[in-house]
Parts: sequence; C-alpha cells; structure tokens
Amino acid sequence: MKSKIFFVGLAFFILANGCQKNSPSLKPEEAKEIAKEAFLFGFPLVMNYKTLYANVIDKNSGDYKGEFNQKSCDARLFTPEDKAIVTPNSDTPYCMFWSDIRQEPVVFSVPAIDTARYYSFQLIDMFTHNFFYIGSLTTGNLAGNYLIALEGWKGKVPEGITKVVRSETDLFFTIVRTQLFNSDDLDNVAKLQSEFKVQTLSEYNGEAPTTKEAIGEFPKWIEGSQYTEESFKYLDAVLKFVNPIEKEIPVLERFKKLGIGTKEGFDISRFDAEARQAIKEGVKEGFAEMEAFIKANSTDPLGSTKIFGTRDFLEQSAKKNYGFDNAHLIRAVGAYLGIYGNSAGEATYPMYLTDGEGQPPDASKNKYTLTFDSGQMPPVRAFWSLTMYDGKTQLLVDNKLDKYLVNSTSMSDLVKNRDGSITIFIQKESPGKNLEPNWLPAPDGPFYCVMRLYGPEESVLKGAWKNPPMIKSN
Repeated sequence: MKSKIFFVGLAFFILANGCQKNSPSLKPEEAKEIAKEAFLFGFPLVMNYKTLYANVIDKNSGDYKGEFNQKSCDARLFTPEDKAIVTPNSDTPYCMFWSDIRQEPVVFSVPAIDTARYYSFQLIDMFTHNFFYIGSLTTGNLAGNYLIALEGWKGKVPEGITKVVRSETDLFFTIVRTQLFNSDDLDNVAKLQSEFKVQTLSEYNGEAPTTKEAIGEFPKWIEGSQYTEESFKYLDAVLKFVNPIEKEIPVLERFKKLGIGTKEGFDISRFDAEARQAIKEGVKEGFAEMEAFIKANSTDPLGSTKIFGTRDFLEQSAKKNYGFDNAHLIRAVGAYLGIYGNSAGEATYPMYLTDGEGQPPDASKNKYTLTFDSGQMPPVRAFWSLTMYDGKTQLLVDNKLDKYLVNSTSMSDLVKNRDGSITIFIQKESPGKNLEPNWLPAPDGPFYCVMRLYGPEESVLKGAWKNPPMIKSN
C-alpha cells in the first residue's frame, strides 16, 4: 500500500512540475514589461536575422548570397525586385556576405584602388553595430589585409596583416560599396569586386581548413512576424551567436522569464491567457514607442548621424541626444528606418519623412519640389544621392524610366533654373519631357525620400549646411 501511495505521489509530483514548466508563473504586468524590453532590444537582431536567413539559409529566397565566409558580389544596381533589405541604396554596386568566426578569424584583402573612386567595407555585427570600416574615408585606398576575430581570440597574427579587428558576435555581415561613375563604368567596378578577397585564416596561411562546427537550425522566416511576439523565436535563434557584454547580462536574464535565450526557447502557448495578452500588449507598446520616437524626431536633419555607429557611439548618442540610459530604442529605430545605415563620418542620411509643412508626403494627393540654391549643392568628399521609396513597402518604386534616384554623377544632365538653382520634381507623373532629368518618380500613394551624403563635410556634420525642404507644388 505504501509503495502505491509513493508512486501515486511521485506521479502527482511529476505532473505538477510538468504543469509548472508548461505554464510559467508570471504576473501580467511583469510579462508586459519584459516583452516590451525584449522587443526593443531584439528588433535589430531580428531584422538582421531576416537578411541572414535570405542570404545564407534559404537558397530559394531570391537573395541567396552563398555559404558563410564566401564572397558574393554583383556589379549592378538595386531595383524594386530586391526585397530583402528595406530602404536599399541603389547608387553603389554591392558585395554582401556573412562571416562565421566561431572557430577561426577571417581575412579581408583589398587591392590598391584609384583615389578618385570611393569604396568601403562596412562590418556589421548581429546587433547592427558598425564595428569597423575598411575604405577610402577610413583606411585609405592602399592595398591591405585585415584580420577579423572574436574579442577573445588569442591566436598568432601572420605576416602581411595590416590590422586586426575585433567583433563581439560570432557572425557578422559585410556590405561592400564601390562607387559607380556612370553606366559605362560597370565593367571597372566588376573587375575591382573580383579582386576583393575573403578567406579564413587557415586559407590565408595556405593551411588545411579548420573543421566546421555545426551551426544548428534556423527557424523559417515569416514576413510580418518581426512586428509581433513571434519575433522572439528569431531572437532566440540569434542570441546563441551573441557574446553579451557585462552590463547586458542582467537584461538577458530577465528575458529568460519569457523563455527567450533558454534551451526551450520562447513559446507563448506555455503562458496563461492573461500573460499571453500582456506579452502581446508589451510588443505593441514597444513598436508604438519606436513610432513615437520617429515622429518626434522626423524633422531633425542630423537624425541619421545619431542612430548608426559602433556600440560605444550609440550609447553616447543615446545619453547625449535623447537622455536614454541605453541605446536599445535608437538601435531599433535605425533598423526599422534603414537597416545597415552608415556611421556619420562615412555617410549621413537627411530623411524626408515629412514635407515642409510637417505632413507625410503622398503623391496620390500632391506634387512636390526640392530646390538647391545656386552654390548650395550637398558638400561631400565623395558623392551624394536622393532616393525615392514606397511608404508602404519601404522598397524602391517601379516606374517607366527605371529611375530610382537623382545623384551627383548626373549633375551634368540636370536642368538649371535661370538663377543657377536646381529643382527636383517629386511626383507620380512626368513634369514634361524636357524636365525628366530632374524628375524623381513617386508612387501613387505615400512615400519618403532619403538623401545620402558620402564623406560629408564638417558643415554637414555640424548642421551649418541644411538640406532644402520638400515643398508642395500643386
């Protein structure tokens, strides 16, 4: 009889503990608070995962680039058919590839490049920090070999290495931009791209490759889930490649109350109805905070200079410019508005999210103009561009001219006004054949424009030069 009671008791103990495991005890208020924090903290990592999945995991994505540590270049410009990255740059042909440095570093090699041509290697960790640049404005146009390793790597640095660079995450993304002077220049760009090298350290040393460690499973990307609690399953997948800094360890420990970062992972069905609703509300509040921040800062011409950069830069910017204790919100906003934006010294992005009256632009209702006064073109050391984006999809806009931007390389084609100023016509219909060089085709609906200033002069960074407003011209 006693043994029966023991086994019945043991069964009850297992059942009770199983129920606790499947239904974590969490007050709705705490669940909501943690969900909001996890959403803001995780949003850039999740958006980075979206690109990672399309580039390396899903071979049928249409944006597949190849295996880790494999260079992928394309001597062409982005079009509306490119959907993996929101707010894409369409004025420099790209190389894009992912690196895995868990077992050994990688080495990027660049040839000597004509000083008249801008190029850059933008190195981006899983948090979307721009942790280093190789390029015209940073390391120069001389040939070089750059070794990228984890913070804790203590191996031998071989001869011929120009610089050792450290990454705080196991995986990182690289975007290579090479300036295209005109349509006849594509072959020259393609030749340069072929001379860029990406090698593991063992390959660079001419040694046998290191045995690859299995990288694990990656959940299938479902578009739209980045804005819901479903985004936490992608955050789970990314966190195993993150080596948290000391002050963020308590943050990640709190997330474990939702299962995020644990062996089991996030599963909303494990929570009771009240907690489930609270988690969903927390995510909505996190996104609403992002939107409120964007609205409050939409007229700041130097806004983009404050939300892209290294970890240290973003933390300083958060405190100096916005009074935050951490950079989670501005990092999330950067990933939402234009993931992989350049650091301020490399490029700035005056954004046209509203017109001169503070209203969101809509080409189904209005026509707009943007006029540069004589002698007031953007002051840059490299080049500038103004690109159109669909307000709904955040992608380039399909149009009959296949024209997505106006830039400094097309200056000779632009029609000047009598006083020497230049007016850009921003509307859905042509302003007339003779003015089409100055036309930036807009969609039949909401839109926004981004100005890119590569190598901005100090007058831009200090706010002395201001981009002209977008004016209704009905």
